[in-house]
Amino acid sequence: MSKELTYIISPYAGDIEANVAFAIRCCRKAIQQGHTPIAVHLLYPQILNDQNPVEREKGLELGLNILRHCAAAWVCGTRISHGMAGEIQAAQQLNIPIQYLEEIE
Repeated sequence: MSKELTYIISPYAGDIEANVAFAIRCCRKAIQQGHTPIAVHLLYPQILNDQNPVEREKGLELGLNILRHCAAAWVCGTRISHGMAGEIQAAQQLNIPIQYLEEIE
């Protein structure tokens, strides 16, 4: 098992219930492949109000702080939200390898 973190980038807003279930499947796949996944959008919306712009921005900022410590990033799914685009851009700027996964079962 890898001790390095893999940052999971997938949608949250919209159909939150379906998107949370999808993020969990992404994390399970990462675990099955020997990664240590972190999906901040499964954590911070439980603590901060994603509907409050100030708290949403704080959640995004906290997520990027975690991204800096990750060895890889996975972009899961085919829809790229505004928040995901920011995470992808940050990963690119940090030279973190990005893997794109369209299908997650």
